Amino acid sequence: MVLDKDLAALYGVTTRRLKEQVRRNISRFPEDFMFLLTRKETNSLRSPFATLKRGTDAKYMPFASSEHGVLMLSSVLNSEQAIQMNTQIMRIFSRMSDVALNNKHILLKLEQFEKKVNKNDDDVQLIFKYVMHILNPPVKPRKRIGFKIKGSE
Repeated sequence: MVLDKDLAALYGVTTRRLKEQVRRNISRFPEDFMFLLTRKETNSLRSPFATLKRGTDAKYMPFASSEHGVLMLSSVLNSEQAIQMNTQIMRIFSRMSDVALNNKHILLKLEQFEKKVNKNDDDVQLIFKYVMHILNPPVKPRKRIGFKIKGSE
């Protein structure tokens, strides 16, 4: 999770502007993308030894964002960094799609190989069992030697 102040610095906007854009586009930010921290959660982020200067206490609770929220923010914000990041994200997804399509035959071959390995798994286990039997033959119980008393055995 990333806090709104850190995202604001990343995208080159103020925290106020970031929160404003999130609220204006709230339908783009479901709770698994971004959510508001509670007062208790916010207080737990602070150092117990640090003292705040007057006026630096947070009036508003910060947003915490998942990786999906970070990506969505790049499409909502209009700063130069946000635009560049959004462009890079689109290029990466496009490239990943191309790689997946171009290498589909490799994925199919891997799937076929996996099926073969799973099919032969029982045979390999059986061979391993026989080899272990040869290497460690079972010990037959020996007959006792010595004096035997009738009825004790």
